[in-house]
Amino acid sequence: LQLGSQWVPTLGGSATFQGSMVFILALVVGGICAAICGWIVGMPSLRLKGDYLAIVTLGFNEIVRVIFQNTSGEGIFGGPLGLRGIPPITTFFWVFTLAAICIYVVGAMVNSTYGRGFLAVRDDEVAAGSMGINIVRYKVTAFVTGAFFAGLAGGLYAHLRTTIAPDGFNFLKSFDIVVIVILGGMGSTTGVIVAAIVLTVLNEFLRDAEQYRMIVFSLLLIIMMIVRPQGLIPSIAFLKRKKKNA
Repeated sequence: LQLGSQWVPTLGGSATFQGSMVFILALVVGGICAAICGWIVGMPSLRLKGDYLAIVTLGFNEIVRVIFQNTSGEGIFGGPLGLRGIPPITTFFWVFTLAAICIYVVGAMVNSTYGRGFLAVRDDEVAAGSMGINIVRYKVTAFVTGAFFAGLAGGLYAHLRTTIAPDGFNFLKSFDIVVIVILGGMGSTTGVIVAAIVLTVLNEFLRDAEQYRMIVFSLLLIIMMIVRPQGLIPSIAFLKRKKKNA
């Protein structure tokens, strides 16, 4: 009995380790699938600019949502009811770890020699193209990278809620992401992090007044665009452009 009791913690730790590896593998597979979808959408649509690109991506989101919502409930995706009984694995450790990895990878990519092309395309596509930068390739790379990390986040979200359905990924979910980016500041990683925290806390305060949430968010977005278009914490590039124009 004593010998058996000594092996119990070891076996438990081994099972926990194996479960963690399976969870990580599932997240990576989800990220890869999302990246492939991002590439499929990005190749034809990223040749567009501005509002047209936003319309195409939002339209694709609605197409996918409606397709899953109208599939049979007996399929592997659960139809309109979605997937249920997902193991509740997501913890603060997993969230903060993957968030840190995402911030590091994106920061390293942007600050690398190759990443300067992203900044050039963001600032002025015409000038970047005249310098020989492949604008479409850089856009697709950014799109696929963002889709990969969105897939990782989706895996964490699923294992936090333990159930996901098509109704949970409607236009309002996309609107939340847009508000976070605009509120934080275009091109500012720190600003986006702060904005995500602010909106999450604000969501909790508005939990008992859900019908007013979109009104508050819309007013907040309008005020930010008028009073502080650079966002809460603007990027250094934005400040340099503003100083140069002044």
